[in-house]
Amino acid sequence: MMDPQAAHLADLDRLSRFMDSRFRIPGTGIRFGWDSVLGLVPGVGDLAAFGPAAYLPYRAYAMGARKRTVARMAVNTGLDVTLGAVPLLGDAFDIYFKANKRNVALLRDELEQRRLFAKDGTGR
Repeated sequence: MMDPQAAHLADLDRLSRFMDSRFRIPGTGIRFGWDSVLGLVPGVGDLAAFGPAAYLPYRAYAMGARKRTVARMAVNTGLDVTLGAVPLLGDAFDIYFKANKRNVALLRDELEQRRLFAKDGTGR
């Protein structure tokens, strides 16, 4: 049976892939997700993409991530929303930056560090 944190992390990983790398441009290694697709709709699209993006730091906080990690995730989300709102340039930024995947990686690192620390009490 999978522990609850691992299950939550797997769900967040699926969400980040859906938002950041669900599709591939044929003949290239370029991946993009619904964040980029929704960003093509002026105003409303970026607002719709903000919901899942904001959910990631919220879940990290609920899972016990340190404030520093949640703050870094919030900065990534803020950059994604702010720069993503710029027409065309924002869509290119979304394809490159992949804030949701970055945020899941930050949370995964946080949980791994905590697991290592709990295992031997030294963090090594």
